[in-house]
Amino acid sequence: MINNASSEKWNRLEHKNLDQQFMNEISQGLNCSPFEARAVLNTVWQVFGDYFDTIPTIKPGQMRLQVLSIDAEPGCAVSESKQIMVTITVYDEKEYLNIRQKEGLIALRRHRIQRVCREAFEQGGLLTIEDLAYRIFNCGETTICRDLAYFRRKDIFVPLRSTVKDIGRTLSHRVLIIKLWAQGKRYAEISERTSHSLYKVRKYVNIFKEIANLARIGYDGEHIASALRISPLLVKSYLELLRTLDIVDHRKRQLQGFVTKEEVFHDRKSVSC
Repeated sequence: MINNASSEKWNRLEHKNLDQQFMNEISQGLNCSPFEARAVLNTVWQVFGDYFDTIPTIKPGQMRLQVLSIDAEPGCAVSESKQIMVTITVYDEKEYLNIRQKEGLIALRRHRIQRVCREAFEQGGLLTIEDLAYRIFNCGETTICRDLAYFRRKDIFVPLRSTVKDIGRTLSHRVLIIKLWAQGKRYAEISERTSHSLYKVRKYVNIFKEIANLARIGYDGEHIASALRISPLLVKSYLELLRTLDIVDHRKRQLQGFVTKEEVFHDRKSVSC
């Protein structure tokens, strides 16, 4: 039996390269076929190949990697998505040997995962689990998923495409933001710890407050999603979080503002007008 999911995975990995990006640009800019774009690419390599080989190298321990841009829309095929080149550190002689000696191999890998993901994110790119497993660490996806589960238990946000773009079932970065807010952390500190802008942090917290208020006056998840025009999955995640959160007193007071159903629909109607 052919594993279609596995085939799609390798196909996605194959399309993350400069050649593919160049052919996309040529195809779109000149409105030509993939065959014609490939012919142009081959000519470029024939003319400029020797020059490319003489470009100054990056620092020892670093590598250049073609990844999906943070601006790439979820659901779009990798071959058609915006990509950028980022520089990540796969080996740091001054730091990594010391970590492995004192904390072991697993701790070193987790440290490296955090570093490469943050480096890519700061340059406008987002790594995926497949990137980490097959292109950087040469290990199984299960190993990477186990490390990511560790980060979630420790409330450590790792900026991957799945967490930043909310692809699949994960909502970890939003959940972490709300947890830190419930603990009384300042917005600036939450922004720094989660690699999200102050605007995004405030937006997620405000949505959580609205959901909490509507739940308090009797709305169920389906009606909350409809009233606020947001994903039912997000509402469900926030409601589950609300039931389990240990919220400090001054944050509890912020969640206790009274709101009526009539006020909700009046406010929403005003906004849409």
